[in-house]
Amino acid sequence: MSPDLRRLLLLRHAKAATAPEVTDHDRPLATRGHDEAPAAGRWMRDHGVVPDFILCSSALRTRQTTTWVCQELGEKAPTPQLRDDLYNAGTTGMLTVINHVPETVHTLLVVAHFPAVQNVALRLASAESDQDAVTDLGTDYPTLGLTLLEHDLPWAELDRRDAAVTAFAVPR
Repeated sequence: MSPDLRRLLLLRHAKAATAPEVTDHDRPLATRGHDEAPAAGRWMRDHGVVPDFILCSSALRTRQTTTWVCQELGEKAPTPQLRDDLYNAGTTGMLTVINHVPETVHTLLVVAHFPAVQNVALRLASAESDQDAVTDLGTDYPTLGLTLLEHDLPWAELDRRDAAVTAFAVPR
């Protein structure tokens, strides 16, 4: 990997439970979500894309998804940073959080919510992107949808069409 290459992983949380007795922020993962979430961590490990920094929405379902991912990454997993501003973040809000990531970070994982994860991926997708992956993520971004983007810019400069989408997966 080039010293200037940076990778951004955008992960939508695993399947959440319908829980009318709790606020949306406090909705847990469904049984299916708990069963499937570890697959995202395995995908990262198997594809050699282990994050050295993790930003996670403060919502329960994203925290639980991140816990499963980190369990699969084992000792290589960094301690996730919980962010209230990723819960209900729009495209610009999520991108602002990403723009403030330290320049020492080479592989960033953001675990958040639809539609922001999809919208950020589409906004950043450059002309050099894998067009099949862009079509797939633009058509449907289900729970546990994972986009991998690569770029050589400082995090603070990411804005529009600045990163190549190299993969879109729904590891389950």
